[in-house]
Amino acid sequence: MLIGEVARRSGVSPRMLRHYESLGLVRTTGRTTAGYRAYTEEDIRRIFHVESLRSLGLSLRDVGRALDDPGFTPAGLVADLARRTRERIARETELLTRLRRIDAAEPADWQDVLQVVALLRNLRSGDAGMRQRAALSSVDAAQVPVEALVEAVLSEADPHVAGALRWALAQTGERGPELLAAGLESASPEVRGRAVRCLAEIPGDRATALLRDALGDADTAVRRTAALELGARGVAAAVPELLGMVVEEANDVDAADALGTLAGDAAVADRVVTALAGRLADGALDSSARRRLTQALAEIPGRAASKTLTSLTGDRDRTVALTATYILELRDSG
Repeated sequence: MLIGEVARRSGVSPRMLRHYESLGLVRTTGRTTAGYRAYTEEDIRRIFHVESLRSLGLSLRDVGRALDDPGFTPAGLVADLARRTRERIARETELLTRLRRIDAAEPADWQDVLQVVALLRNLRSGDAGMRQRAALSSVDAAQVPVEALVEAVLSEADPHVAGALRWALAQTGERGPELLAAGLESASPEVRGRAVRCLAEIPGDRATALLRDALGDADTAVRRTAALELGARGVAAAVPELLGMVVEEANDVDAADALGTLAGDAAVADRVVTALAGRLADGALDSSARRRLTQALAEIPGRAASKTLTSLTGDRDRTVALTATYILELRDSG
């Protein structure tokens, strides 16, 4: 079979076939009477083997070794090829992500493109100050790449940079919460915590709904952050977690303030008082926890809170009784 027909059957150009032959990868076993290369079926099979190995990313040198060296084993080489392929895919994926973000910014000209590229680069800088400046300047960009801000804030450990990123993200509108939702699904409690802190600075129903979901998080810090913000937003579902914070002396003053905010709604106030009274009746609580719960009643307006405080003035725990008496005196003088 002549080279032209082999090229048609194999899809390998005549020029590449000659190159393979010059490297010794393919050796024609015969010639025609006119001196042309004549390929046998075995030669063609060898060509297909060469192409198959090349498709895996092997160099021509390694292809030759694989086909001709009996001691050449594939295990190490294939593992190395897999590693290099993963690295290449990661680089290409990063490039694709960058291009998508630039495209989403809808640049009007190349100056806009350069501005977005610089922003993306600075957000990933090793210098915290540069990352912070990039976050603060992002709101002045023609179109902020929200995905880049979310990615940056979910991975940012520096508190000052994280604060700037949260502020920038809060300026971006409705897309932020939807993108942060993925952060709440992270296996890392640190990432989930960052997502909740971001949502706490974003107004709107969607952010509130995601914060409610975070009340069921396995991580205590995540739940507490969500509860404090939900209390400020008037979401009564945060009451149990806020009470737990008071009991455990974990940001208990802020938790009591949040309970007081919730009690601005008369219907919620009764629920808060009932919950506080229930915890105060728990015989397993120590004196300091019961005192903090009593102090939390000071933040709750209304007759139900006053009635509960009155009952506590006769509490067996003198500290609790004195605290309740003092709060009632303040109420009467006010």
